[in-house]
Amino acid sequence: MLRSLTHAVLETSKKTGQIDGRVEGQPESGWVAIDLGDIIIHLFAPKQRNYYQLEQLWNKSKLLLRIK
Repeated sequence: MLRSLTHAVLETSKKTGQIDGRVEGQPESGWVAIDLGDIIIHLFAPKQRNYYQLEQLWNKSKLLLRIK
């Protein structure tokens, strides 16, 4: 699933904004980060998301979008 999501984000960013994203991590690891310049997208498998709880680092910031 993470491989498909990563591919979809990269394809959409190229089509809509002509942005070449840089990918860090492997889908098999359960965590992929996509750097689009001003935006960084973290894609997690459920186990890694529960473990790292990155939302707690920014819990006072404004939530722009959450997709489950």
